[in-house]
Amino acid sequence: MEGRSKINPRQQGQVVCINPNLVLNRRDVFTTGIVYMPIGLAYFVGELKKTGFSFQVIDAFGESPNKTWIEDEFIYRGIHPSEIIEKINHGPIPKPDAFFIYAVNLTYHRAIVEIVKHLKRAFNEIPITILENTQAVTAYSLENVQDELYEAGADFVLMGEPEYRGIELLKLIKSQTNDVNFLNIDGIGFKKMGEKKYTLPETKVDDLDVLSFPAWEYFPVKNYWRLRYSHGPLSEKKYLPILTSRGCPYKCQFCVIPKTNSRQWRYRSAKNVVDEMEFWVKKWQIKEFHIEDVNPTVYDPRTQEICREIIQRGLKISWKISAGTKVETIKSKETIRLMAKAGCRYISISPESGSPKVMKAINKTFKYDHSVDLVKEMNRVGIYSQACFVLGYPQEDDEDRLLTRKMVYELTRSGVSEIALFIITPVPGSQIYDKFSGYTDYSQLNFSPTWREDYLKLNRFRVKLYREFLIWKFVFHPLKLLKQPFSFVFRRFNTKMEMVPYRALHTLVLLLKAGKRSLWKS
Repeated sequence: MEGRSKINPRQQGQVVCINPNLVLNRRDVFTTGIVYMPIGLAYFVGELKKTGFSFQVIDAFGESPNKTWIEDEFIYRGIHPSEIIEKINHGPIPKPDAFFIYAVNLTYHRAIVEIVKHLKRAFNEIPITILENTQAVTAYSLENVQDELYEAGADFVLMGEPEYRGIELLKLIKSQTNDVNFLNIDGIGFKKMGEKKYTLPETKVDDLDVLSFPAWEYFPVKNYWRLRYSHGPLSEKKYLPILTSRGCPYKCQFCVIPKTNSRQWRYRSAKNVVDEMEFWVKKWQIKEFHIEDVNPTVYDPRTQEICREIIQRGLKISWKISAGTKVETIKSKETIRLMAKAGCRYISISPESGSPKVMKAINKTFKYDHSVDLVKEMNRVGIYSQACFVLGYPQEDDEDRLLTRKMVYELTRSGVSEIALFIITPVPGSQIYDKFSGYTDYSQLNFSPTWREDYLKLNRFRVKLYREFLIWKFVFHPLKLLKQPFSFVFRRFNTKMEMVPYRALHTLVLLLKAGKRSLWKS
């Protein structure tokens, strides 16, 4: 899918783009409530700007991230949907042609539905479109949930990458002709005369270098910076997420990415990636970048080329592979050394399980000896490492979990900086989506699925293994553990395990303040 030419002024439209509230489970403020900046929406806004549309951006979380309220078992952060309506009514656009809401995260689904309902009540005649997030394992396939979105009041769902197909949809909406055929757009869904119609996304952006950089200047990025925590471990006062590639060639059964990207991996050139880094260094003095690709190191020569480009330009930055990568795609210690020289300070990898049986069911391989060699090299050159594991995969038993425990022990001894233990949840669009039942709300599908019958058992194992990891880390690498309290106090986080308690504490403080306000009002 190649770049489109600019539309002429008579075709211009006016659009409101909305990022929903952050939603977390009130019973687990440690595992839920991770902050993601809406990079997919920022890309879409960049293309709107380039093609001549007028737009307003409303980041429901970012506008006021310290504002909190509770509904049922969920905590919402950000402005209320009624405040979104007020911002639209008093915004720069007198009458929007369309609303676009970004489905940034599966757990935010409740917030998306509420925003849709409020928009439909206030602006019944203006079409509402939900944009799919195709570049996050925490997102979901809109094909699987579109019925509930239509019921709430959405007019369209847009599956696949939104940059070009979103603009094509806007042109059709703006045309206001009776014979318009929305099905000419691939990756669109809607209801007509009570019948659901949709086409799957066939095309993808082949040349990622032609896209505009994410238009962060229209988002409340300073509010994100003031939080002092993010998805990746945050060491500097300013940071930005960055996507250097899209998709993943692997087919893990619990992951939504094979569905939303058709196992196609596409990458930006090293020059284009570093051009973006240098742009933000000069514009906002950004010193830290969090790579949010689902698998950024698939092509090792490109990884090395990015590093050499950073070094050649003399950029004094740090960058962290926050969302993870497949460790086997980092081919050698030489690549690790080059990454460190170029400013890489954190790499997340995903062994998933110590059980060969579970790994076969997941449809994933993991080369343990190679990972140990690279983890040791990361330690030597000053790169912090994370190893992610999943618990409760279908047919996993106690023996399988003991094998995972054994692998955690061995990786800890080798020097892995931290672990993350996720309890499997069924993501709409993943191969295991239909293998679970018991939840009543899509926002319950987080990595602490309290609705699972075996949740208490799995969580006990998780808590115990976290405790054992800290003990083993103290035995094998005591200085690393002793440094963690100082990272917490000075808010210069080298790992997520240092940062998560700070985020959880901040959330609890917000909840206490919210409770006091409610008591005062009553």
